[in-house]
Amino acid sequence: MAGFTDYIDLAAERLGGAVLLANDEFFAPKESLLRARAPEWREGEYTDRGKWMDGWETRRRRTPGHDWCILRLGLPGIVHGVVVDTSFFRGNFPESCALDATTVMGAAAPDVLADETKTRWTTILQRTPLTGDARNAFAIDGRPSATHLRLSIFPDGGVARLRVHGEPHFNAQRHRPGSEVDLAAMENGGFVVACSDMFFGHRHNLILPGRSTHMGDGWETRRRRGPGHDWSIIRLAARGALHRVEIDTDHFKGNAPGSAMLELTDSPGVRSALDEPKTAWTVALPQTPLQPHARHAFDVKTEAATHARLSIYPDGGVARLRLFGTPS
Repeated sequence: MAGFTDYIDLAAERLGGAVLLANDEFFAPKESLLRARAPEWREGEYTDRGKWMDGWETRRRRTPGHDWCILRLGLPGIVHGVVVDTSFFRGNFPESCALDATTVMGAAAPDVLADETKTRWTTILQRTPLTGDARNAFAIDGRPSATHLRLSIFPDGGVARLRVHGEPHFNAQRHRPGSEVDLAAMENGGFVVACSDMFFGHRHNLILPGRSTHMGDGWETRRRRGPGHDWSIIRLAARGALHRVEIDTDHFKGNAPGSAMLELTDSPGVRSALDEPKTAWTVALPQTPLQPHARHAFDVKTEAATHARLSIYPDGGVARLRLFGTPS
């Protein structure tokens, strides 16, 4: 898959993404587009309308035009690329698709979004051919910002899943000046730019909303058989000073790290992985023992920073990392 798929799925249901409106969903419901699980095939299963399909599927069009649906991103942000997944749609996939974006404040009503006299849409993916039973990946030029997207399919057919990969925004208007903010949180605009290893659990899980649901819902590395230790680097949602750190090893009972350390650096403007030899790190939390399946809280006092590095010794799993502070 394209490199942009390493970014967060801004449309994920878990983050608040939702399909708000579709002009047609005769064969399969629009809500399936954003399901977290992979599409499945059920041999021989039919509904009263036809073959059961795992996705959004419209009826066969007999008039001019095309079909469309409108979705709200769970996290408003910068769109790097999309995956239009037509898995198991072999003789009934759309010939092509297009994507439009808009940015609106608040929870806009679906009928307002559908009315082009009230909502201004900008095309971010021109009409592009699709392949059936495939994950069609498209990079988006210009890195547009969006709160909502409109997927158009030509002329009709079915799409199993839609993934919208990108970087969430920090919205200062959501926070009262001087109030405490989790500067690492994905929902606030935090982003895990790099890690040493994520064999068992993805690095982005570290900053997901809420407590973890099971062991696979955290960041977990493979068992280390040589010297060294594992680490993750988080780009904070906004530059700020920290005063409280939480390291949660929830569900990691036999594989939690023995200890952890947190370091900070102030590198404004750096959006990718940091150049290690040129980056000066300051210890915010010295190497400290961790307990399995426990939520650890530490008071700290730091200068303003833009990035944090969590080091775990020697390896293991961390469910969540919370970095509470004040945006500068």
